[in-house]
Amino acid sequence: MLAVACLLAPVFGAGVMRRFGNLVWRTRWLLFSLVLVFAWGTVGEPLWNSSLAPTSEGVREAVKHFGRMLLVLFVVTLFLENMPMADLLSASRIMFSPLHHLGINPDRGVIRLMLVLRYVETLPRPRDWRLLLDEPESSVNETVEVEYRPLAKSDIFVMSGLALGLIALVFYATLYP
Repeated sequence: MLAVACLLAPVFGAGVMRRFGNLVWRTRWLLFSLVLVFAWGTVGEPLWNSSLAPTSEGVREAVKHFGRMLLVLFVVTLFLENMPMADLLSASRIMFSPLHHLGINPDRGVIRLMLVLRYVETLPRPRDWRLLLDEPESSVNETVEVEYRPLAKSDIFVMSGLALGLIALVFYATLYP
């Protein structure tokens, strides 16, 4: 299923694929470390006869998690490509609002999301990695406004359908492992 999802990605167009490629390139070290940790950190049978060889189980896990991370990056790319930043932040605030009942402030997460997305979009390409350690310029008087739009009935219907589908999928997976 993961391979099929990854193979269907080009259907969304060249612009999305270009932005996805840039996002994958910017996260290359995270992806590389993910593969290393799973391939060499999972217990199992070594792929070849050496003490430094990755395990076959670890390589399978690394490929699976690498594919999942690519899928997450692709979904983020679709959101960034098809939604204005204000709509994305408003939707995130609404989606995170139930966390308020757990004592977690959802606005802090939305503001951090906005700052990260803005930083990634405006980050200049440094010629030297040490430039990344310099403190970025910031405005003390900067304000952030996130428009609040209540959920429409169609949104509630779609979210309920997705939740029921997820519950049915989990129920099916426990009955037929």
